Amino acid sequence: MAFDWLFFLEVLIAGLLSGAMYSLVALGFVLIFKASGVFNFAQGAMVLLAALTFVRLVEMGAPLWLAGVSTLMVMVVLAMLVERLVLRQLVNQAPIILFMASIGLNFFIEGTAQGVWDSDVHALDLGVPDLPIDVFGMLISQFDIFAAAMVAALVVVLAVFFQKTRIGRALRAVADDHQAALSVGIPLQTIWVVVWSVAGVVALVAGLVWGSKLGVQFSISLVALKALPVLILGGFTSVPGAIIGGLIIGAGEKLAEVFIGPFVGGAIESWFPYMLAMVFLLFRPQGLFGEKIIERV
Repeated sequence: MAFDWLFFLEVLIAGLLSGAMYSLVALGFVLIFKASGVFNFAQGAMVLLAALTFVRLVEMGAPLWLAGVSTLMVMVVLAMLVERLVLRQLVNQAPIILFMASIGLNFFIEGTAQGVWDSDVHALDLGVPDLPIDVFGMLISQFDIFAAAMVAALVVVLAVFFQKTRIGRALRAVADDHQAALSVGIPLQTIWVVVWSVAGVVALVAGLVWGSKLGVQFSISLVALKALPVLILGGFTSVPGAIIGGLIIGAGEKLAEVFIGPFVGGAIESWFPYMLAMVFLLFRPQGLFGEKIIERV
């Protein structure tokens, strides 16, 4: 029986488009980790807060643009509160303390989001149907193409922001060396507010995409768990790594489910990314684009 290459390409493309959505969540982790050294366990909760705020404002009658602007303002206020009430109090603390603080922040944001709004499931319609279209004999989801285009646009905007703007260059300086950045007059507190605000923008885009696909509900905060193997593959400090890692995970899980799953009983899509990440940890723990850490004693 001849191998169906057209079907293989269809599954591969579907996986790559799905992986682009994983990259969205991973980007938020990378941005905060690069600038502050904090592994932000609360990124999934930020996605939930942004999506829930947006959809509830739309349901209350706000036009899409006003709901988007208002949600962005909420995420900026959140960034300012996190810097003032959490990060500023924990300067020079051990990384594990910062990590534990982000876990507490995760539960606080989740509880606040559902307390202020509600815990119901909300349908979010961005006007893009989740229907397949025929492309050279392959069926590809219109919504997945739209989501991938949003990811590409966001990456371009972030690249221009980091490379061409003054504050973007300051963010890169802080990411390279906190003490050196402070010595040349870069205000660390301001940088933290900016980077958490940018992560809030990424969380909003991720919340819109995942909320449209799955419905705005508590479970979209768990999408952050799928970002972990993406980060392990791509590296915790690399924006391109988050993109490439997401594409590898998305394509890998779809191909594994379709072509390997039938031989092992199926349902391997949910755990295959973590197995792939474990293999990377054994042979390249810093990820494809991460910096190798050398400690001298």
